[in-house]
Amino acid sequence: MASESHPISRADDVAAIYDQFAPRLYAVAVRLLGVREEAEECVQDLFVALVRSRTDRVEITDLRAYLFSALRHAVGQRANAHGRREQLHAVLERTGEPQSAAPDEGASRALQSLPEEQREVVALKIDGQLTFAEIAETMGTSLNTAASRYRYALERLRAQLGEVA
Repeated sequence: MASESHPISRADDVAAIYDQFAPRLYAVAVRLLGVREEAEECVQDLFVALVRSRTDRVEITDLRAYLFSALRHAVGQRANAHGRREQLHAVLERTGEPQSAAPDEGASRALQSLPEEQREVVALKIDGQLTFAEIAETMGTSLNTAASRYRYALERLRAQLGEVA
């Protein structure tokens, strides 16, 4: 996939990027954090930081990978702030599912039971609509590792949901 350079220099640019990517960024954040309000704040923080940064001086070669990497960082910061990661996990264990619009309660529980790295790959692939190459770049891993984590996640989900692989 050919990379394209994206200098971000005007508020109009950020607004267009928001319109294009915010729904997918939000969906991934909800999947990773499990709490809608936290996901909204995370995406908002990402775009505020984007506006405040001097990105007009930086050449971004893969905008999607850049944004999802920034989201991954923001989610990690939010989850780790003041022991929030443990608090979020406790909420998920009590409720059994994220506070999101999940059409199937069993599927939602199965997704939340995945190891964090597998759940993250599934969120980036399905909710973020990233390619495995973009996922690998976002997570700082190899293409094969990203694809394997996705495959293992699907196998676990099939087993948990009682489907034959």
